[in-house]
Formats: sequence, structure tokens, C-alpha cells
Amino acid sequence: MSSSTDTASRRRSGGRHSKRDRRRRINMPGSGSPYIKRNIGRLSLLDDDGLSLIEKNADRILDEVGMDFRDDPETLHIFRQAGCRISAERVRFEPGFCRDIIRKSAPSVFTQHARNPAKSVVIGGNNSLFCPSFGPPFAYDMDRGRRYSTCDDFENLTRLHYMLDSVHHSGGVVCEPVDLPVPERHLFMAKTHLTLNDKPFMGAVTARERAADTVEMVKIVFGDKFVDENCCLYSVVNTNAPLVLDDTMLEALKVYARANQAVVVSPFVLGGAMSPVSVAATLAQVLAEVLAGLCLIQLIRPGAPAVFGTFFSPISLQSGATTFGTPEGMQFQMCARSLADRLGVPFHSVGALTASKVPDAQAAYESATQLLGSFMAGTHFIIHATGCLESLLTVGYEKVIMDADRCAMLEAFSKKVDLSEEAQAWDAFQEVEPGQHFLGAEHTQRNFESAFFQSSVADNKSFEQWQAEGSTWQHQRANQTWKQLLKEYQPPAIEQDKADALDAFITRRLNEIRKP
Repeated sequence: MSSSTDTASRRRSGGRHSKRDRRRRINMPGSGSPYIKRNIGRLSLLDDDGLSLIEKNADRILDEVGMDFRDDPETLHIFRQAGCRISAERVRFEPGFCRDIIRKSAPSVFTQHARNPAKSVVIGGNNSLFCPSFGPPFAYDMDRGRRYSTCDDFENLTRLHYMLDSVHHSGGVVCEPVDLPVPERHLFMAKTHLTLNDKPFMGAVTARERAADTVEMVKIVFGDKFVDENCCLYSVVNTNAPLVLDDTMLEALKVYARANQAVVVSPFVLGGAMSPVSVAATLAQVLAEVLAGLCLIQLIRPGAPAVFGTFFSPISLQSGATTFGTPEGMQFQMCARSLADRLGVPFHSVGALTASKVPDAQAAYESATQLLGSFMAGTHFIIHATGCLESLLTVGYEKVIMDADRCAMLEAFSKKVDLSEEAQAWDAFQEVEPGQHFLGAEHTQRNFESAFFQSSVADNKSFEQWQAEGSTWQHQRANQTWKQLLKEYQPPAIEQDKADALDAFITRRLNEIRKP
């Protein structure tokens, strides 16, 4: 629908549209809370005996098979000093060794501080949060289709996630700014997160110096002492399953651990190719890799925030393609969260993943299933909660809006049932006679705008009304929503001296990076 036609339609509809749009804006952001304080339980699929079996198998893997830490003599030295068995780049651990080290010092709950203190998040406990997708080199929207993502896309997506209160984190590589050289991208991305958003964000992990630059940039904003004593960055280190950590990930891990910043050790596993074809065996392998990585963090700096992460997707054994929204994926998350609880660390996993190339029914079903499964598992930090298309190769603007709506729904679902006097509605029972309706009751009039969750992108009107208003599909409504949000965007304030210091740091580092 063209903008002129859309405007004319709104004029014809008069006040009904303005009320609906006001309610839509209210629901689009979510509750306004910086993270979700869950008032619901979680699903756990294994009893103590089952979890103990997985833990025993993970210990056996680390003892009998071991794990490779490649091209990093310093890491091997750290493990050797701790009494581990070293053979070339292979490290083997006595049963229970890693678990004991982690339990002694790793925090079960920690706060990641945001530039705006009101948006700091508590990770762990009975809390959850939603974070954008990470890493796609392509962007998609209905107007321009699929294309390589750029700095403009990165900035626009950061603006959108700032506007969406149901997304609690600014994320990291919300898309690759491919119009910048790789060695320079981290500076642009960190500055964008620090200036166009004021929620917490993620650090660069693709090289030691990029991780170090990110730490220096948050020190400019928060201060050296504050960063040393508090978590201001959250970064994900992926293992190369099966049972490998390479020097790139290890260097980033060491930078952040020494700086007392949160590190997630998250095995990236495509089930059937990078782990055996069963949930039980994959759980044991993933737990082994996580144990070794989190143990290293605590050996480097006891007490540094360390998080049990997972990315598990079964592959199609017919085609080799990744699959999402599967029963095995949900089973895995629910069991892994229980293993994290027993280890005493927060749990990080994936959300609204899909293999679909466009925001269609496949995208909706797969993403909603995976997101719901992660939420009901009690995942503390849900990454890839918005925007995923094409198995994380693409981020979709309309998909961001559609996913954020589901995030807002889950946040509303997790709240306590209101048992206040107002919610008990005795005045309504006194006013409305048996057999009559409550639509005109004073209680309904007082509460109609906030009584029930209303989707920001779903259409619940009659067919005739929907047809009269343009017969729009959900992705078309989402297209209009993200454009409107970008029009309304106003950047959060930042102190001028900090903005100037960030610019000066980036200029200096760019000169050093570009130096022949």
C-alpha cells in the first residue's frame, strides 16, 4: 500500500485508527522492564539420575578423549599449572576437576551494566532477557529484498532494538557492516551500540586486539575502576565442535576474563555432523566443552562472570541442511538448562531461529516454536530472539518486528496473575445482571486499554474490515511498523566528553590499523 493511500485510509477511519495505533505503540515496546522477572516455572525433562548420567559421560569424555586447545601455548601452560594432563595440544581432565573449579568461584547471578543504569540486566536467577540475532552478512526487507548488509543497516537495526522494549539487549553483530574492512568493523559496531542505544551490548571476539579495543571503549564510558569491578560487556566464545577451542576464540576469552567481563562458552553444534545423532550424546559433548571453557575462565580470574551457552541444531540427514523449531532442539535446551543449574552458572541459548528465506509461515512456525521452547526451558539469555532468516545468514527488518511482538507476548505471559481488588472486579458483578454482557460496564471502561495483551502486528478484525483497510498481511504491517519506528527514533543522550573521547580513540586505532 502506498503512503498516500495509507494516509487516506487512516483519515477515513478517524478516531478508531488513532486509538488502535496508540494501543499498538503501547504493546510494541513491551513492559518497559529492563529484563523479565519470571513468575512462571520452567520445563525440565530429566530427573536427577538422568542428569547425573550426562555429567558422568561428560567427565568421561574430558578424561578419556580430552579437548584440543589449538595454537595457544599460554592456555596449555595455564592448564598444566593447574595439574591437567597435556599431550601436544590435547588437554585431559580428571573427573570432577572442572566442575569443582567452576563451582568454587563462578557467580550464579550477575548484573551486566548498561550505559543507562535503568536498563542494566540481571543475568541468572529467575530472570530472562531477549537479545537480537548475531552475525548475518545479509539484510532483507520487503522494499529492497536480500542484499549484503551495510553500516546503514547496522545503525537502523540498533535504532529499532533501542525502540523495542521487549528486546532487552542491544546485541553484538546485529548484521555484518560489509562496507567496512573487517579489521575496522568492531570499532564502528561498539560505537554504534554505545551511542545509538543505551542498553547492554556484546563485545567483539574475532581477534584479541578487537576484544581489547572493546574493553577500552567501555572504560571510556564507564571508567576504568567501574569496568574492573563490574560486568559491562557480554561476549560469546564458540567452540569448534567436536572438542576444539582455537586460538582466535581463546585470545578473546582471555582478554574478557582478565577484564572481569562476562564470557559465554557456547559450543556451536549441528547435530549429526558435529555431534552424534542423539540428544543424550550431544548433551554430554556440549557439557564437556562448556566445562573445559568455563574452567579456563575461572583459572584466569576467579569470580569472572562465566555462562553456559548452547547452539544446537539437528541437521537433515537427507540433505545436510540445518533445521529449526524441532522437538530435539527443545528437548536439548530444557535438559541443558538443568545441567547449567547443577553447575551453578547462568544459561544462554537461542531463540527465534528459522531456515526460511522470507518472513512467511515457515519462519513464523519455526521461530515461534524455538522461542517458546527456549523460554519454557527458563533460558536466562535468549540470543537470536529477533530478526533471524535463512539460518542466521540474513536479518529481516519485518522479522525483527514480528519476533519482538512474540517476545512481548512471552513477557506478558510470565507475569503474575493479578489478584488485586481491581482485578477481582466485584463492582462489575454488581453492575451487570445475569445474562447481560460486560462491555459497557464501568470496570471494563476503566481497564479496556490494558486489560489483555494486544499484538502490535496481528489483525483480528472481520474479513470485511480487513479488506476495506487494504487486505494487508502481517509482514506488510510489520514493514510499516519498522519504518514508523525509525521516523520516531531519537538517540539517547550521551555526555559530550565521552562521545569525543570515543571518537578520539577510534581515530587513533584506525590510524594504527591502517598503518602499512
